Amino acid sequence: MKWDPEKYVQFADHRDRPFFDLTGRIAANAPKLVVDLGCGPGPLTRSLAERWPEARVVGLDSSDEMVQKARATQHSPGLEFEHADATTWMPDPGTDVLVSNAMLQWIPGHQELMAKWLDALRPGAWFAVQVPGNFSSPSHVLMRELAASDRWAPQLAGVLRHKDAVGEPADYLKILLAAGFEADVWETTYGQILSGKDPVLEWVRGTALRPVLAKLNAAEAAEFEADYARLVARAYPSFEGADGGLLTMFPFRRIFMVGRKR
Repeated sequence: MKWDPEKYVQFADHRDRPFFDLTGRIAANAPKLVVDLGCGPGPLTRSLAERWPEARVVGLDSSDEMVQKARATQHSPGLEFEHADATTWMPDPGTDVLVSNAMLQWIPGHQELMAKWLDALRPGAWFAVQVPGNFSSPSHVLMRELAASDRWAPQLAGVLRHKDAVGEPADYLKILLAAGFEADVWETTYGQILSGKDPVLEWVRGTALRPVLAKLNAAEAAEFEADYARLVARAYPSFEGADGGLLTMFPFRRIFMVGRKR
């Protein structure tokens, strides 16, 4: 599955806010090694380097496109970007802060993987993760139902995950506590306002729709997107803003976890 860095940052204001809400709860004073696992195109990783200018800050991503974009556009002292497969990666024993923002939902069995990372981190290390909690929202339910329809099931069966995509806040809290962390776990539903034509389709093109698009040719992808756009337009009706433009309310639930190892 290929990622499009430009499409991913199309809604940067909305996508960035959870990152800063997450990392704002990290109270590390002078970390030496900070890792951003699933760094994407890198501007948020750069913000960590600017926050801790004396640290070595490493952004890791499995997407060559994302790593190349980050290396080309994000520069700061101590900042570097590398290719890594999170399913086999383990933190360096000297890691002081490990951040992962909106990445773990892509990995089946990530709760077990997370427990291994927590065990490998040294006492005093910080761990901060955010995952989307909207897999039961219309945007995802309608996409799965469409993919499972007679028209698309032969090509898309099993492509979209749901039940094992993410856990509930209590699940992550138990993992952190079992690993010896002082933990803070919470959830937030952002009342996001999107503008323009087919804004929900535009949003999912950068993330949730990527596995579908990877399985279809251009003509099929256009047909699937047209069907999906009609469905979500009914689920998320537009309304007229003060300036006469079309606006759409798109609630988005996020799950956050931050902890420090005792």
